[in-house]
Amino acid sequence: MKKTIEEHAARFSHIAAEYDDSQDSDEYRACVSLVVHYADPSPEDVVLDLGTGTGAIALALAPDAKRVVGRDISEGMLEQARTKAAEVGIENVAFGEGRFRDPNVGDEQVDIVVTNFAMHHLSDEEKREAIDVIAALEPRRFVLGDVMFFGTPDPDEPFYSPEVDDPATVGFLADALTDAGFVLTAVESVHEQVGVLVAERAPTADE
Repeated sequence: MKKTIEEHAARFSHIAAEYDDSQDSDEYRACVSLVVHYADPSPEDVVLDLGTGTGAIALALAPDAKRVVGRDISEGMLEQARTKAAEVGIENVAFGEGRFRDPNVGDEQVDIVVTNFAMHHLSDEEKREAIDVIAALEPRRFVLGDVMFFGTPDPDEPFYSPEVDDPATVGFLADALTDAGFVLTAVESVHEQVGVLVAERAPTADE
């Protein structure tokens, strides 16, 4: 991680009020749509949205899910998410502090985990740790939308901010998911530096 969690939290809290307006790229919108599409919760599913930000994906999934738990490190972003939920009358969402390696969900059973444009702030080692923590929650599905490298990125045209972001290659993420017990079921390339990975929990011998 190129900045501390506290530095990231402060940075996002500072821009929280303008964040939604700033995310206007075709790639970002495509990623959001794909994450929502592949999450596909049922009315019995509890969804965990890590790095929920202002709640765009959490609120999009809430009407189809039993409950959505949004977790983020930035209180400013969480305030925006709570305000948006109240404005549209969505009550089956709960926004609170949490992070990839400590999601803060207690003993609640999580059926689906989603995240979008957040994990790239972690180093590769931290990404592996985060994926292991997510796997330990035993969701049946994990949908990861993020900045990721499908090839060698053009250093003159990065989709990310090199001073604060640390994207991984698709191969690295696929290996980390597989090593954590997931089976990769879909790979969507939105841009040579942006994509969505869908992973299902591998069945055990008893299932």
